[in-house]
Amino acid sequence: MKMDVKICGLKTTEAVEHAVALGASHTGFIFFPKSPRNIEPDDAGRLAERIRGRAKIVAVTVDADNDDLDEIVSALKPDILQLHGAEDPERVLTVKAIYGLPVMKALSIREASDLGRIDPYLGIVDRFLFDAKPPAGSELPGGNGVSFDWRLLDALDGSVDYMLSGGLNAENIGEALALTGARAVDTSSGVESAPGVKDLKLMDAFFDAVRCAEAVRPRSGSKT
Repeated sequence: MKMDVKICGLKTTEAVEHAVALGASHTGFIFFPKSPRNIEPDDAGRLAERIRGRAKIVAVTVDADNDDLDEIVSALKPDILQLHGAEDPERVLTVKAIYGLPVMKALSIREASDLGRIDPYLGIVDRFLFDAKPPAGSELPGGNGVSFDWRLLDALDGSVDYMLSGGLNAENIGEALALTGARAVDTSSGVESAPGVKDLKLMDAFFDAVRCAEAVRPRSGSKT
């Protein structure tokens, strides 16, 4: 499958192995205690070793300090760091300098003006991840199972490399891809039977839906 597909919030051997067998290009491990998908660095490291070299290993953190990142990077040996908090461009530069790893910066989108937050990070981050802003009362920056208006991305410069996230599942991924032309997608809650519990059948359905969408859209990946 040409498209990058990231399955995030992995916590079990079964889910990790299944995601990669289905064709996941990226596997995400979340290090954020408030999340039902939180995992300890050593546990994540053991899971990652099972699929290293077959998919990119992504460490997802939220405003983590250097001590926490030291522990995560040492145990997981990630290919990519995903910064999903309020990290500013200066912090991103610092993280890249310390760890020498590509950084994917998550930005929350709700309205057109939110896209203006991209500019300071251009030339600094290696890829963006566009997620929906969390609903009122949520303590989670992502994984809330909500989407944003994908049509907002019509205004995005075509040169911006991003991964689409936010409430994606087997039922809506086709529409999301048709409207955005995204070449990379991320799902977590969309393949779960309960918060933090990956459902293998839902994972199957998601990949089937992605393949169907890929089969009918232009080879160039342009928006339809």
